[in-house]
Amino acid sequence: MKFVRPWIIFILACSESTSAASGTSSIASPLSSSKNKRLQELPKISETFDDAISKNGLNTLRGGSQNDGLMHRLTIGAYFGAWYALNVMYNIVNKHMLNAVPAPFTIGSLQFLVGALYSTFLWATGLRAPPKLTATGRKAVAQIGLFHSWGQLASMISLGAGPVSFTHIVKALEPFFSALVSALMLGKWMKPQVYASLIPVVGGVGYACLKEKFFSWLSFNSAMASNLLFALRAVCSKSAMTDSVGENITSANLFGLVTWVAFLISIPMFIATEGNTFLGLWRTAADEFGSQTLVRQLIVSGLFHYLNNEVMYLALSNVHPVTLAVGNTMKRCFIMVASVMVFQNPISFQAGLGSAIGISGVLLYSLTKQHYEKLEAEEKEDKGKKRR
Repeated sequence: MKFVRPWIIFILACSESTSAASGTSSIASPLSSSKNKRLQELPKISETFDDAISKNGLNTLRGGSQNDGLMHRLTIGAYFGAWYALNVMYNIVNKHMLNAVPAPFTIGSLQFLVGALYSTFLWATGLRAPPKLTATGRKAVAQIGLFHSWGQLASMISLGAGPVSFTHIVKALEPFFSALVSALMLGKWMKPQVYASLIPVVGGVGYACLKEKFFSWLSFNSAMASNLLFALRAVCSKSAMTDSVGENITSANLFGLVTWVAFLISIPMFIATEGNTFLGLWRTAADEFGSQTLVRQLIVSGLFHYLNNEVMYLALSNVHPVTLAVGNTMKRCFIMVASVMVFQNPISFQAGLGSAIGISGVLLYSLTKQHYEKLEAEEKEDKGKKRR
């Protein structure tokens, strides 16, 4: 088994330089100052959708003003390219680590530590303004960190128990969990047509897993748990970003704080599950690959995991929601293709067809949801004009 060589860390520098070229920095802040101001003006998560539309207008729902300049489009392309590259490389390096050291809880916890130390370095050196949380903010970050920790560790178990491609087939169900969690926690139910558009997602993933050569119940159940936990993380994160939870709470700083909490939560988990076996597994892998190689790959995988999320926020803050849905859907295709090329795990025709149906269903769901949100916003706008 070959490890990915250290020079791929060059991608990290690319993600930073593309940010600087556009006037933003993934070190300094994931959003420009104007976007931070706009973010602070967004409605509280507890407000209804209709109230949000009346306060912020239809233009906000549609993604805000559009800059059609060439540099703007090139910058967005660079963000998506860096996001895809970092995510693909994380999945590949992470799978190599789990193949060498099959201890998903411990490896996941150490990756949290790498990301937490990275964010602390930026705060300590002044490259990024350190955040200050209120009492409410500390509670919110603890809750998000819990979901992030458990969700990531569930993903690690799934990746360790089966092929990378299989994990991402199952994780294509995440929009279903997000829709359900949002409805239950926020009290906002969507049109029946939107929920109906999820049927191809569920059916496609189910067909892909049926009689799948590399099917693993452990991998399947862990990926499903990860879907639920990450849906909860998304809802709570949005609440923290729209509420007043402290000073300098940018997207990047919030993720840095969440990573620290996730690491602390993961410590008793890996001690209880792998505390007696990890050192033995590490020594066995070190005899085969060398300790320096293992440490280097562990650090690289931790940085890829952290920066992948940070660059994703940079991309999402600059594009229309539909573009985000397309990008996230296409990202899974890139991961699956890359995993097949690197690990030589063939995908059967049935799995490929089911995956195509499921991933297409994710896009259909996103487009349908966007369509009905647009109609609701236009109806609200028309009612407002008639009242005048």
